[in-house]
Amino acid sequence: MTVEEFEEFYAQTVARLTGQLFVMLGDQHEAQDVVQEAFVKGWNRRRQLNRDGQPEAWIRTVAWRLAVSRWRGRRRTADAWRRSGAPPHVEVPGPDSVAFVEMLRDLPPKQRRTLALHYVCDLTVEQIAAETGLAASTVKTHLARGRATLSHRLQDPRTEEGPCV
Repeated sequence: MTVEEFEEFYAQTVARLTGQLFVMLGDQHEAQDVVQEAFVKGWNRRRQLNRDGQPEAWIRTVAWRLAVSRWRGRRRTADAWRRSGAPPHVEVPGPDSVAFVEMLRDLPPKQRRTLALHYVCDLTVEQIAAETGLAASTVKTHLARGRATLSHRLQDPRTEEGPCV
């Protein structure tokens, strides 16, 4: 990609990728940070991105890996605090969180990521498998289990009220 092509690519995809990572991570600021950092890494590889044919998937994967790396670092820090006897710091969800993201937070990380890639990023099972390195059957299993868990939480409360008198 040329500089102009990369700038256009950035302008067209940054909001979508940030939204996708927000759903995967449940934290808007973290999503913004990792997407920006992924684009910085992409800038340095912009000539290869065009040849790969999937620059958006590459940025999304790098952002996800950065988020996982940060999470591991925070976990190691929290473990160290726990060992030292100091209470860990727990972040309270911000007011910008939506119900869907809250429900996704309760899912195991692989199910949450798979559901986000499928429903938010609109990727097929095969595309998710290629991006995550999971087998297609594993992707299908994560989707089915995540859907089953969410279906219980997404019941229409009006159907539980009973008949109107």
